[in-house]
Amino acid sequence: MGFWNKLKAMLGLGGAEQGERAPDGTEAERAGRGGAGAAPAQARRAQARATAASAKPRPADPYDARGILGLSEGELRRRALEINPHRTAWIGRVDTIPPQSDERTALIDRGLILRGLLTEAQIAEIHRIGDLWLKHHDAVRLASALAARSADEAIAQQERERLARKEEKRRQSEERRKQRAEAVARRRAEDIIYLGLDVSAGLADRRSQVESLAGRGLPVLSTPADVARALDIPVPRLRWLCFHGEAVERPHYVYFEVPKRSGGTRLLAAPHASLAAAQAWILREILDKLPVEEPAHGFVKGRSTVTNARPHARRDVVVNLDLSEFFPTITFPRVRGVFHRLGYSPAVATVLALLCTEAPRRAVEYDGQRLWVAVGDRALPQGACTSPAISNQVARKLDRRLAGMCARAGFVYTRYADDLTFSAPPGKRGDIAMLLARVRHIVMEEGFAIHPEKGRVQRAGGRQVVTGVVVNDRPSAPREEVRRLRAILHAAKKTGLAAQNRRNVPDFEAHLRGRIAYVQMIDREKAAPLLAALDALTG
Repeated sequence: MGFWNKLKAMLGLGGAEQGERAPDGTEAERAGRGGAGAAPAQARRAQARATAASAKPRPADPYDARGILGLSEGELRRRALEINPHRTAWIGRVDTIPPQSDERTALIDRGLILRGLLTEAQIAEIHRIGDLWLKHHDAVRLASALAARSADEAIAQQERERLARKEEKRRQSEERRKQRAEAVARRRAEDIIYLGLDVSAGLADRRSQVESLAGRGLPVLSTPADVARALDIPVPRLRWLCFHGEAVERPHYVYFEVPKRSGGTRLLAAPHASLAAAQAWILREILDKLPVEEPAHGFVKGRSTVTNARPHARRDVVVNLDLSEFFPTITFPRVRGVFHRLGYSPAVATVLALLCTEAPRRAVEYDGQRLWVAVGDRALPQGACTSPAISNQVARKLDRRLAGMCARAGFVYTRYADDLTFSAPPGKRGDIAMLLARVRHIVMEEGFAIHPEKGRVQRAGGRQVVTGVVVNDRPSAPREEVRRLRAILHAAKKTGLAAQNRRNVPDFEAHLRGRIAYVQMIDREKAAPLLAALDALTG
């Protein structure tokens, strides 16, 4: 059926031919060829199909527009004006296609067809799609909402997970910080890893030469904790005794100045009790067990100023030289080297060297606070019991070189602390200049310096004195000292000892006994009457 025939059928304009379709010529010929007997049977079958078709209800076409397609344009306008647009649910909707059952929509469709803008098939397809949208748009909206909600939940979950990870990282970081703090506190209580600027190098090296130490009869120490146990003090206390600060509120020493015989003052440093005890242990357990060179007589058991002077008795020429700034020249690195060469690990050598050295300090006021500021390098302090023994160890190579040079040149060499003494038999006076030049060269190479104003050349024609002992004939006490002591004791018989203490020396009696003991060490015969006179005065 063509478009116009279908349109006529829908509008009720067709004739009898609308219901049935006449058989064409081909069918008639087939019917004729079938014979007279086949015609009744075919007729019956066709009638039965027609009856069944008329009895079976036809499904309603959802897009049947026959109710409006027959309207004229005028009728269309009239019916459109009768519609109240505010009573329809589809007015103003742009999110969907209204169904064809809506009267206003049906009129619009008719108008579109009348105008030739859309065909019937197009209108039907539009409404089919619209019905599908109306049927499924809630599902799409719900799916979109669910997707959006799922996305929001996923974002929220990601945020919660991110915050949880952040919190876990913070907790782990806090735990690591706490563990580090505990480890640092534990290590500070058990070990020492830093003792100040420029002095802490080597504290991580704990390798001591055990066999070398044991062979020397020295205590085997490898770590700072070993030193603390040997000194019987806690590690934190050892750290304070060793720590080097450029400006400190409480120094390890008490500083004071004493006058020199040659003029000026000498800065002395007396260690605090705990540091003095540690230094006494080092001296007793380590330094006193070390050998010294034969020419060294200062601060060595069994040797004294007398043993230092005796090799120069009855010599033609005696030369006295003085090392300039002897203790300050022996700095912290040189002291650390002494202990390291013994076999101690760099860590132990550093700790022992810090216990035995100190920087010269001056008190300053800063921001209302009194501070002791280092004004020089760490070196052997005047007043520490370990300084003389360490100086003998540092000067061992100096002693060997000077003794060897003098042996080849026919001179005799001894050293008492910073006093160098050389003597020669007759016939060597012409070699004195050569001797002095070589001595200065060797002393400089060994890290020391000759004091330019304290050298003396004493010949046999005058008095020859070595470390306060007269050596022209045999070692004897200086006459001036014996006469001064005799005069003090004689005057004290009339005025008492206190009146003779013109310099306000503390414990003047002990002072006199010390001076008499020095004379007695050199010459017992001269000291005997002096000691008897003092005993008589003191009862």
